[in-house]
Amino acid sequence: MIRRIRRTLLQASLSAALGATALAILPAGAAQAEDLRIGLAADVTSMDPHWNNAGPNNAIALHVFESLVFMDKNARYIPGLALSWKPVNAITWEIKLRPNVKWHDGAPFTSEDVKASLERPEKLTNAPGSFTSYTKPIARIDTPDPLTVRLTMSVPNYANLANDLNSVPIMPKKIAATLTQADFDSGKAMIGTGPYKFVRFARGQEIVMTRNPDYWGATPEFERAIFRILTDNGARTAALLAGDVDVIETIPAADVAKLKQNPKFKIEQTVSWRTIFWQMDQSRDNPPFVTDKAGKPLGKNPFKDARVRAAISKALNRDAIVSRIMEGLAVPASSIVSPPIFGHPGTKPDAYDPAGARKLLAEAGYPDGFGLTLHATNNRYLNDAQVAQATAGMLTRIGIQTKVETLPVANYFTRARQGDFSFEMLGWGSAAADVALRSITGTPNPKTGYGTWNWGKYSNPKLDPLIEKSLTTISSEKDREQNARAAAKFALDDHAIIPSHSQLAMWAMRKGIRYEARTDEWSLAQFFRKE
Repeated sequence: MIRRIRRTLLQASLSAALGATALAILPAGAAQAEDLRIGLAADVTSMDPHWNNAGPNNAIALHVFESLVFMDKNARYIPGLALSWKPVNAITWEIKLRPNVKWHDGAPFTSEDVKASLERPEKLTNAPGSFTSYTKPIARIDTPDPLTVRLTMSVPNYANLANDLNSVPIMPKKIAATLTQADFDSGKAMIGTGPYKFVRFARGQEIVMTRNPDYWGATPEFERAIFRILTDNGARTAALLAGDVDVIETIPAADVAKLKQNPKFKIEQTVSWRTIFWQMDQSRDNPPFVTDKAGKPLGKNPFKDARVRAAISKALNRDAIVSRIMEGLAVPASSIVSPPIFGHPGTKPDAYDPAGARKLLAEAGYPDGFGLTLHATNNRYLNDAQVAQATAGMLTRIGIQTKVETLPVANYFTRARQGDFSFEMLGWGSAAADVALRSITGTPNPKTGYGTWNWGKYSNPKLDPLIEKSLTTISSEKDREQNARAAAKFALDDHAIIPSHSQLAMWAMRKGIRYEARTDEWSLAQFFRKE
């Protein structure tokens, strides 16, 4: 006991003497009283905030690199590094920046940094998840003074600027010239304005950050934030139960009841903005992994026929997926966004109708069906591999003889973007339906930024104008939402994608910690509180 006390006193003395430097060199796994240890459910592939537009990367980036517009826990836009943004005329917006904000190295935050940051995504030509859909509408950027930015838009009456400004992290001008991931992953380029400073990144293991004492906003309550990469469901729950982490996100469905009954822990949850859906190759004439029943290439693309797409939607028993596979931790999906999100059309999911599905297949020229391999992640979404297996079984029942191949998210996204698959899973969260439609169902166009995540190359000349109309409606939020709903309903009726379900966003944490559940599913250390 005496040795333990002496050791504790010595550690306290060293910590006081070394301060932040000591925090930076603590070995992995060494927990301190002011640590917040969060178990992440998905891998983070890069520290470069413009490299891969994926939720896990974006959430981590927000601790260091902030955006001009923030989003609250209910997916509503609020001021961030920008105090205001307003139209001056049909094509010009004026942004007033927050004064007295400093970068982590002490330099002042200015309009020149904003200009360089908004121009950078276009220069990352090999980025696996481009941010250009948020920057393409900008034709010119002017910086009349250090705290003013004027944007000339290529599209008149552009109504979606708040979303775009929320989506692009801002970095110093001198850092924006860095085009390699290595400098970010090593920490060399990790200079932001955010509430935390970067300490280190161990790919696939953990990310460590320390509190920014000079942060312009509310000071985080925890001195150090440690994010552990725990993509295995069992390992994530085990780490919480063992006290190795304080919080876990995306609670495994099988563990929810157990954690709710344990007085040492509590759960926070809300309906996520994320919809899980299936994309289909609707471009190539002879897509891969589509065969006849003997396993030979089919020689044509059945997904180009709207009747086949409708049949697949009718084949999905969404209620069974929600109740059995998701164990009640989701709601059936009927659109590209979940029900609480701006622009949801208010429609109900297609009814489960296997007989009607087989009839549609026959009408499309596939009375005996065909062969298919569907692809999905196995460590990204809640019960993703199980959902894939259940979906394959449902398609097989209507005559589409379906196999399943699942992959870790990093490899999966790379291959899906390259067009290696023909029928693949994707989960997408957005604050508005028209925004999601632009990325997922818009005709891919590098000039406009449409279709940046349209893996199946879906294109409908009637949908694109509906999306554009919604994104250029600035008369009122009511009018814009009406147009967004019209576009979302059109995409649904054409089965541009096949919605499956919207999962719940959930966190489990030890008693003594508070966190308000966010619809964006992001675990943001600056908003965790001590009880």
